[in-house]
Amino acid sequence: MNIRRKIKAHAEVHTGALNDILFILLLFFLIVSTLANPNVVKVNNPKGKNDTKVKQSIVISIDKTNQMYLQQRAVTPEELEAELQTIFANTTDTPVIALNVDTEAMYGNFFKALNIGKKLNAKVVANINGN
Repeated sequence: MNIRRKIKAHAEVHTGALNDILFILLLFFLIVSTLANPNVVKVNNPKGKNDTKVKQSIVISIDKTNQMYLQQRAVTPEELEAELQTIFANTTDTPVIALNVDTEAMYGNFFKALNIGKKLNAKVVANINGN
């Protein structure tokens, strides 16, 4: 008579440390995959010997309330052309106008300032800022 209980050995593998290692590897590959973009074509851009940046002489800003500013002084769209003509009368090279426009401003004032700059034969650079 065999009264002993049969003791079955349970084969267990402790995976606590393995889970930590797999989590760290997963994070590593996620970070590396966002940094390495395989769809980018690498191009060597030419480098100039001289500084070729254009000096921005005139700044026109239009805020979200459609108020127009020449440099830091408030002007109306009707006054803008006369003000720019007096400023450009003193310059010898091609004047440059930088338009800083809020994204909530109306397009009408933006196009008025753009057309005035083109009419006065100035280079116009537009920068549309959002909040």
